[in-house]
Amino acid sequence: MADLGSIFKAYDVRGVIPDTFNADIARAVGAAFARVVGGPAVVVSHDMRPSSPELARAFADGVTSRGVDVVFAGLGSTDLLYYGSGSLDLPGAMFTASHNPAEYNGIKMCRAGAAPISGETGLDDIRALAEKILDGADDAPAHDGPEGTVTERDLLAGYADYLRDLVDLSGSRLLKVVVDAGNGMGGHTVPAVLEQGLPLEIVPLYFELDGTFPNHPANPLDPDNLVDLQARVRETGADIGLAFDGDADRCFVIDERGEPVSPSAVTALVAAEELKREPGSTVIHNLITSAAVPEIVAERGGNPVRTRVGHSYIKATMAETGAIFGGEHSAHYYFRDFWKADTGMLAAMHVLRVLGADERPLSQITEEYSRYAASGEVNSEVADAPGRMAAVRTAFEGGDGVTVDELDGLSVTLPGGAWFNLRASNTEPLLRLNVEAPDDAAVADLRDEVLAIVRA
Repeated sequence: MADLGSIFKAYDVRGVIPDTFNADIARAVGAAFARVVGGPAVVVSHDMRPSSPELARAFADGVTSRGVDVVFAGLGSTDLLYYGSGSLDLPGAMFTASHNPAEYNGIKMCRAGAAPISGETGLDDIRALAEKILDGADDAPAHDGPEGTVTERDLLAGYADYLRDLVDLSGSRLLKVVVDAGNGMGGHTVPAVLEQGLPLEIVPLYFELDGTFPNHPANPLDPDNLVDLQARVRETGADIGLAFDGDADRCFVIDERGEPVSPSAVTALVAAEELKREPGSTVIHNLITSAAVPEIVAERGGNPVRTRVGHSYIKATMAETGAIFGGEHSAHYYFRDFWKADTGMLAAMHVLRVLGADERPLSQITEEYSRYAASGEVNSEVADAPGRMAAVRTAFEGGDGVTVDELDGLSVTLPGGAWFNLRASNTEPLLRLNVEAPDDAAVADLRDEVLAIVRA
């Protein structure tokens, strides 16, 4: 019996090629997607991994076998796929494993208008039907009409024009920008968006599309993968550095000193810019972003709304509230005007516009958005995640001035402004700890206190 439980995650599909994910599975998932999601056509794109073209074509075969057409966009970033889904008002499928190592691949799927699909909103149904198809146990009537057609369509120029219409960089002062594409899809999209007649001198780093990642993993969340970018920023005297992950939907920012700008500070900066455009708007932030984010949103006259971690929760809350923007600690940035989808490129363009309109260096500009010290994410491998979480809760709840909530994992706020969140990984036997406090010493003390319980 086929069991796709190991590759169907909370929001997407991801597995090792060819052991747990291959063309036969992609074809079955495509047929299931066409049945569950429907639509006159499906937009399909893929990243630069060696296995991606074959998997994307197999998925397209599955879709067309059910009489549904395919708009095949070929090479693209995940946010380019969202652009296609939004602008064409069609469901979409992006073949990528994002920042995972080269042996992985996967699928990010969405409904028409780039609306998210999660386990609760169709992904579980797609998995169940794909398993039946693989087992030859699909009891639905066979499709007896003509097969769908596949139409090749290049979306890159339209994607670039759309983003450039949202953020006008033409009036910027000349900026030297080092971009580390990590051999990922940023090497495909950055030239189209940022190198066409703008006052930007782009210094490319690892723009060659290579899904074997010969230079470093395409995961900017790991500080080790920012070292080359930081060095190049310092060597060239650049104004800013940008690092994209493998499918280029996330963007990390480095200031002129070669120091990382926290995604929370970027969230606050972009939120402030969007609130200038539409005062009083709602801004979404997940519960691991810095406390500075809701403070700054409120100070600028906006309405901050806290939500769980994960793009399906952010997008759903944006739809419910009409939010103009949303940001996560992991450098995912969501824009109402981009179909509530995440795009690292658009966030980068906002930062570039602010920097280009100000004579101050980026470190000074972002200083006002960075108010607290933070630990970053600290992972602990544990055998009994629920038991360790319960032990931490017991240790802290009931203390004077302590508040506890379980919106997503365990969040504890202490008197004086320090707080932490402890969450179980969806895919690994890990507990993930994030701590914030007024200064580094307080962060270290609280982090060590929690870890002593977690790792006991």
